[in-house]
Amino acid sequence: MLLSNIKKLPEDFLWGASTSAYQVEGANLSYGKGPSVQDIKKVPEGTSELDVCADFYHRYKEDIALMAEMGFKTFRFSVAWSRILPDGVGKVNQEGIDFYSNVIDECLKYGIEPLVTMFHFDLPAALEKKGGWLRRESVDEFVEFARILYENYGDRVKYWLTINEQNMLTLVGEVIGTSDLSGVTNKYKKVYQENHHMLLAQAKAMKLCHDMLPGAKIGPAPNISLVYPASCKPKDVLAAQNYNAIRNWLYLDMAVYGRYDNLVWAYLEEHDAIPDMEPGDMDIMASGHPDFIGFNYYNTATVEWAQEGGEAKMGDQQSGANEPGVYKTFKNPNLLRTEFGWEIDPEGFRATMREMYSRYHLPLIVTENGLGAYDKLTDDGKIHDNYRIEYLRKHIEQIKLAASEGVEMMGYCPWSAIDLVSTHEGVVKRYGFIYVNRDEFDLKDLARYRKDSFYWYKKVIATNGEDLTD
Repeated sequence: MLLSNIKKLPEDFLWGASTSAYQVEGANLSYGKGPSVQDIKKVPEGTSELDVCADFYHRYKEDIALMAEMGFKTFRFSVAWSRILPDGVGKVNQEGIDFYSNVIDECLKYGIEPLVTMFHFDLPAALEKKGGWLRRESVDEFVEFARILYENYGDRVKYWLTINEQNMLTLVGEVIGTSDLSGVTNKYKKVYQENHHMLLAQAKAMKLCHDMLPGAKIGPAPNISLVYPASCKPKDVLAAQNYNAIRNWLYLDMAVYGRYDNLVWAYLEEHDAIPDMEPGDMDIMASGHPDFIGFNYYNTATVEWAQEGGEAKMGDQQSGANEPGVYKTFKNPNLLRTEFGWEIDPEGFRATMREMYSRYHLPLIVTENGLGAYDKLTDDGKIHDNYRIEYLRKHIEQIKLAASEGVEMMGYCPWSAIDLVSTHEGVVKRYGFIYVNRDEFDLKDLARYRKDSFYWYKKVIATNGEDLTD
């Protein structure tokens, strides 16, 4: 609807930005850290390894000082499981414990609230070699990891996120380096059994957080993209409902209500992929009770009805999913695209927030949203990224509109605080407010430069989103 009265965002709105451990830290096999699945995967051809990234491990004080200069109220970062527990279980690496303790203290020194993601695509390789999330033991392994984090950081961390983009781990695990489906007879059975264990682990970790840290708040962090039908044909509408359930609502229905979405359950039955369960599993699921929903949003998805026959392909809108008799992704002709081919849909952002709040009635915090681009450093040390400013401005405008419609918005943490290694396209696909002076294979001096968007976002934060002009 058109609104004549745009309300101000809450005074305690959490402005910040996000990173993840394996994409920003570097020092990937140093200081006692064990390898994760990201360290043993074959990186996409033409992209760098993860041994240096942005070298946040050694430069975190400099980087957090720059975030403070922007006025961050929060900084969302992840903890590398194998930096805390090199083998995923057993002996704790004190150097890892100390590193994140120092990062947290550095944030708090500037009044920045740490927003800690426990798991972001980097399962310890030692656990993956045992069978990873396919094993029932993985549930308790994750909960023990969570307990260690709560014990060491719970006195200073108020906001926690469980699993980053669990739906992408399920739908596109091969693309992001977290799943190997080669030789698997029924890939659906495998990934949805893994998903079931992750859901159990998440619910137990949320309950443990409430038990151990009664003043803390915790929530999930899936990638949520509202799905449009390609037309007003009834079958296209059914396809959109199917994909919304499979891509989005499965994960949030379980996190919030502790139940499987009925459309997803029917889909799993069709694929002989009902997960193996133990008595009491659904009681565990219902015990989680998130305090808020974190969600990553880059664009919407559009689908059409897929006739029976043809090759099935699980995935998201970027990877071109096709499930015969269920849905098929469709390139939306009404949307602009980034230079990497991702659709840009600010109004869809608002529609996504509306739908989530209508279904779950929990506060929402945006944990990722951003524009990847080939940023260029000029000879005088400038980065003119007006395209990023325009992208972020249009999305923040939609946050304000959604909040004016009654959606309880808690914060905004775009991707990313600083340039890092993109999962698919490496270093050259830059997202940050802070430029890191390196190329894909030439590390140069790793110097930090403030982009134009850095100064713009500083002004946005200082005015609590009221001044979005250049």
